[in-house]
Amino acid sequence: MRLSRPFIRLPFRFDAERLAAEAGQFSPDRWMRHPSGLPGNSAIALISSGGGDNDSFEGEKRPTPHLEACPYMRQVMASFDEVLSRSRLMKLEARSEVRLHVDFNYHWFSRVRIHIPIVTNPEVIFHCGPERLHMGAGECWIFDSWRRHRVVNASDRSRIHLVIDTSGSSRFWDMVRSIEDAHPSTTAEGARLVPFEPDRTAALRTERFASLPVMTPGECAALIEDLIADFSANPDNPSELVASYAAWMRGFAHDWREAWLLYGHRAEGVPHYRALIARARGRLHPDMRALTVRSNHLGVNAIFVQRVLNAALAPEARIE
Repeated sequence: MRLSRPFIRLPFRFDAERLAAEAGQFSPDRWMRHPSGLPGNSAIALISSGGGDNDSFEGEKRPTPHLEACPYMRQVMASFDEVLSRSRLMKLEARSEVRLHVDFNYHWFSRVRIHIPIVTNPEVIFHCGPERLHMGAGECWIFDSWRRHRVVNASDRSRIHLVIDTSGSSRFWDMVRSIEDAHPSTTAEGARLVPFEPDRTAALRTERFASLPVMTPGECAALIEDLIADFSANPDNPSELVASYAAWMRGFAHDWREAWLLYGHRAEGVPHYRALIARARGRLHPDMRALTVRSNHLGVNAIFVQRVLNAALAPEARIE
């Protein structure tokens, strides 16, 4: 999700020692390897699809047995009073890094990631756009995942963060707007401590409908128009190709609406939806970077595929 600044500190403080004690109960074999196989990167699923050990973005999100064993983590997550999505403990081993990348798939278009450092040290540096910082233990941060970012652990100790995904309600974004221009030290002064309450079982709200079996026409058009605006604003793009892409992408949105009005979520529509997706893939320029967006210079092809085509139609088994 795009933010006005690379990093924004939220006005919360947490008991890092208590969080570290809960994270420390998991044996090495419980940590899942990174889905892309990044060396030194692993995770414990806390809220996941179906409540299992997986990295899926699909399906209903539920607390995992790991989270049930962590009462303070559950209280921390509940303290935001938001509907929560995929959330986890993320470990970065000594002398390891999260390589430079951008989060540009469908999930990240409308979700932000809250970072709460649990085990860390000053040699762990988060880079986002032109800025870099160390997030201190027990602090609370969000960052602009649409900018290029990476994390480097130059120390000889592992780093563990609690990361929580959410789209955020109006309450959440009103809070962010009220502090986004404040210096982090100012936010820290007014931060609210969320202590551990031994006798409290915190209630969580988790995503039940992360996506529909078939993307609605309105969402499809909105995602496409946002992308068109971004690549049209890049003066380095060839004007003829910009016009061509804008025309056929809008055509895809119109045809998607037509098919949706006929078939909705019915299984009989699957071949038609698949044919539209295949035709759109066939219109992509063979040069993946023939067009790039102005905001972060990513290739338009990759964004369109991840944000629209891969998300437009869920697996057939979910369609009635």
